[in-house]
Amino acid sequence: MYIGRQPQSGNFQVCDTIAVVNDQAAYTMQVSSVDVIPETANHMLVSLNGILQAPTSSYTVSGSTITFASNLVTGDVIDFIQILGSVLDLGVPSDATVSTAKIVDGAVTYAKASGFGKVGQMISTQLDVERTTTSTSYADITGVAVTITPSATSSKVWIQGSILWGRSTNNTMWLKMLRGATVINGQSFSSADTGTFWGSGVDSGYYELRSAPFSFLDSPNTTSAVTYKIQWRTDGNTLYMNRIGADTNQAGTSQINAIEILG
Repeated sequence: MYIGRQPQSGNFQVCDTIAVVNDQAAYTMQVSSVDVIPETANHMLVSLNGILQAPTSSYTVSGSTITFASNLVTGDVIDFIQILGSVLDLGVPSDATVSTAKIVDGAVTYAKASGFGKVGQMISTQLDVERTTTSTSYADITGVAVTITPSATSSKVWIQGSILWGRSTNNTMWLKMLRGATVINGQSFSSADTGTFWGSGVDSGYYELRSAPFSFLDSPNTTSAVTYKIQWRTDGNTLYMNRIGADTNQAGTSQINAIEILG
């Protein structure tokens, strides 16, 4: 069991410049204006007037104070004081000394690395069940939603996927994308369709299965969980998700993906 101050290992530091005061022997050692405490006098290199000083005989150390064996006078120059840390252990490496080869694969996460523009995570929801609607007002497509928690406020979230759909007769499907209750994509086709990003109608093709792809890069500016979802509406006739209008047995898959892009 070790009793006392924990050793500081391997972090080599050069103290701030110390101005000599006439007829003074004791001086405070600092690095970047912060007091520093060497391990012992033997863990230092001290140069006075261009000559390396012998520890304990030429100077002693108590806490962050170095005391020279005799008072210094005007004209003396403390060239440098370098604190070596404990040279018996590796301890904390000095800045800019660890090479890529020394790091174990997978040891550095994206949260610790500068991974700007890289994929941090991907959350995906896929549905192969049938959904139908006859609503002329926008409503959530049940299950077509994904929740993601960004790792940083600077991250962007790329929402992409597709809705597989069919119809009962001449019809149009309209889609909106939302973050929570906020529409985040689309334009105004009319006052009723503000934020719509997809509007597709067919005059025939009762036996057709169509795909409505979507893609949008969002900036949620949060590290809290956010939910993205898709809403749809029809002109009045029945819309189907994952099946054609003419065959209740024919199914497909719709999906929505949330991909965090680190920024």
